[in-house]
Amino acid sequence: MEFEVIIGLEVHVQLNTRTKMFCSCPTSFAQRQNSNTCPVCLGLPGALPVINEEAVKKAMMFGWAIEATINQKSLFNRKNYFYPDLPKGYQISQFEVPIVEKGHLFIDLEDGSKRKIGITRAHLEEDAGKNIHEGRISKVDLNRAGTPLLEIVSEPDLRSSQEAVQYLKKLHAIVRYLDISDANMQEGSFRCDANVSIRPKGDEELYTRVEIKNLNSFRFIQRAIDYEVERQIEAWEDGSYEEEVIQETRLFDTQKGITRSMRGKEESADYRYFPDPDLPPLIIPQSFFEETKAIPELPDQKRERFIQEYGIRPYDAALIASSREMADFFEEMMAHGITPQNGVTWLTVELAARLNKAGLEIQESPVQSETLAKLIQRIEDKTISNKAAKDVLDYLMEHQVDVDEAIEDLGLKQISDPTAIEGLVDQVLEANQDKVAQYKGGKEKLFGFFVGQVMKASQGKADPKLVNEILRKKLS
Repeated sequence: MEFEVIIGLEVHVQLNTRTKMFCSCPTSFAQRQNSNTCPVCLGLPGALPVINEEAVKKAMMFGWAIEATINQKSLFNRKNYFYPDLPKGYQISQFEVPIVEKGHLFIDLEDGSKRKIGITRAHLEEDAGKNIHEGRISKVDLNRAGTPLLEIVSEPDLRSSQEAVQYLKKLHAIVRYLDISDANMQEGSFRCDANVSIRPKGDEELYTRVEIKNLNSFRFIQRAIDYEVERQIEAWEDGSYEEEVIQETRLFDTQKGITRSMRGKEESADYRYFPDPDLPPLIIPQSFFEETKAIPELPDQKRERFIQEYGIRPYDAALIASSREMADFFEEMMAHGITPQNGVTWLTVELAARLNKAGLEIQESPVQSETLAKLIQRIEDKTISNKAAKDVLDYLMEHQVDVDEAIEDLGLKQISDPTAIEGLVDQVLEANQDKVAQYKGGKEKLFGFFVGQVMKASQGKADPKLVNEILRKKLS
């Protein structure tokens, strides 16, 4: 039997506001435990919450980016559950009427087509604190409690773990482009819960879904979904589906690569939602609508512009535009008048490989955009060869020097004087008269040998194009 996979994702994005969602405490929670707290985020009696205006603006910007409906009037509710890192005994969230709903984005499929993925809603809420477990003792740090979150809930439109990762990467890029969050997955600023179910192909019914909680890397998300799909298919085929696959919350064990049961999955009724009596309805002024519409160019728009403006391949444009930092780096390079294809190659292949090896992101690159552009200029003006430029780039990764200084230090300046190269060619041909005769006798594969000998004689500094031209002329 063939099965269809049904996936819906809930993504929690920590908004990069200076203060918390309902109080004026700083959102910098990497300080001494419980130092950034007040009666509001500690849930003390009599403390009253006040909505963070900046968080509302950032949520609206996201709404415009996904072409969603932004509700002028939305409501805050209390979501009741008990956990040590939730000091009030409830979380302030949005339930019946979220600030953003009915949006979408497009993901790129392997065959080059696009798929529209619906976004049911994006609502504002507050984050919980953090539990710290040390042996048999558990501690609670409430610095993070009350940090603004935007929870983004997709429609169950995703059909594979690959599509889920594509969707998340697009969402991650949009959030970064809008600058509403640093979206750092390792630090929990961008985390995901995946709802996974299966059904026989052709069946329209939705079967039991399992929620996999707190996934914080694209790799783990893909592995967790793949394992859960396999587990559910095996249970169906074994006839134990109803016993094995129940509505529950599971965790992904990154060491063993398996999901394991955490607790039964709550229904919305279990949270006993009701309107927060301390917060009036959020009514957005008309001026906010105009103010928040001015969003920056987004990944898809940037990709199309790169294709049109620079004439680069759609694949390269998509790769560069997928990261705001890489797109900015590329455009800064192009401002120096280099050839677009050289810019693409040296950024996405040569520099990217070195950064990956060093475990660095593009924004941490020791080689700045201006420096890489100048290196490409030296290839294009034939100061150095393409091969020599790779050695220069290696040098620049370790030394903060000017490109020309690096070329001088390494002694890699290219020989572009035709007379000098002609002298080297003559030496090589004179030393290999037997091979010259073989070449003229029809053994044309020897041409590569002559090129190699000339390059060796020049210590790799001769302009390869000139070497080829002069050799062909001499051997014809």
